[in-house]
Amino acid sequence: MDLRNKRVLVTGASGFIGSHLVEELIRKGAIVKCLVHYNGRNDWGNLEQASDSVKTNIEVILGDVQDPFFVRKMVAGCDVVFHLAALIAIPYSYVAPQSYVSTNIAGTLNVLQSCLDEKVTKVIHTSTSEVFGSAIYTPIDEKHPLQGQSPYSASKISADKLAESFYRSFDLPVATMRPFNTFGPRQSARAIVPTIISQALTKKEIELGSLTPVRDLTFVKDTVNAFIRMAECDESTGQEINIGTGVGVTIGELADLIIKLTGNSCTIITKKERMRPEKSEVIKLICDPSKARKLLEWETQHTLEVGLIETIDFVSRNIQFFKNQYTI
Repeated sequence: MDLRNKRVLVTGASGFIGSHLVEELIRKGAIVKCLVHYNGRNDWGNLEQASDSVKTNIEVILGDVQDPFFVRKMVAGCDVVFHLAALIAIPYSYVAPQSYVSTNIAGTLNVLQSCLDEKVTKVIHTSTSEVFGSAIYTPIDEKHPLQGQSPYSASKISADKLAESFYRSFDLPVATMRPFNTFGPRQSARAIVPTIISQALTKKEIELGSLTPVRDLTFVKDTVNAFIRMAECDESTGQEINIGTGVGVTIGELADLIIKLTGNSCTIITKKERMRPEKSEVIKLICDPSKARKLLEWETQHTLEVGLIETIDFVSRNIQFFKNQYTI
């Protein structure tokens, strides 16, 4: 599918990945409608940081995926829907699990049903590598069992299965993409990469939780490219596809590399209050990207170091924002 002149809806467009995806869709010549979670400030979130040429060529509508009538109205007339809207903070899911059910499960149901009713040509549903839990084997391919080790991951497993059911039951042309730990400019101050960077730039001590978990870190530009390829590739319909580098790094190794790249001298200390509950911690996530390479002809174009350098530059230019968002 050629996305040029296609009418596209992006839910969660104000988010970290969503805002980058919107920019790339505009570059591809798509006609983009952006669903931003309603707020009384008319705040477009990360879309505010897009260029004027992007902002003047998108339609931004504030609303909530929990409202089925609103979602149906947003989907009407669209050729392609990228569904990224979700609550994603794992710690908050321990505090308010019902909100994750309402947004991630019921919200996804509303999107799927609306896309079915409006005969959307292609739906890209966004999953997460957290649905795999602690790996039974690595690298993790699409056949790996799903394990709900947090209310967040359980809600995303449920959303994934809803997407699968709509494909199998109703022939909805939906594809599920599972990114492994995307990072880059505009990411939440509470995510691990900006948390380490912001502390490395401003403190002599970097406070972290466990240093041993392993993550497969994918630069946001590569993740966005995978979204585009999922939409363009007809063979992705009905598929679940893992997106990652295939290379793992421990949190401790990540912190050491960031310290080196910032050029600052910092000590890493662990804090119990920053650790997940023991049985909820996901120890190892390393992607097997073989299916993405074969089916989508996709692979990463940015090394971890190159992506970190660009992210460090962004955080350093916006350090006051990170101070306001998170106690570093």
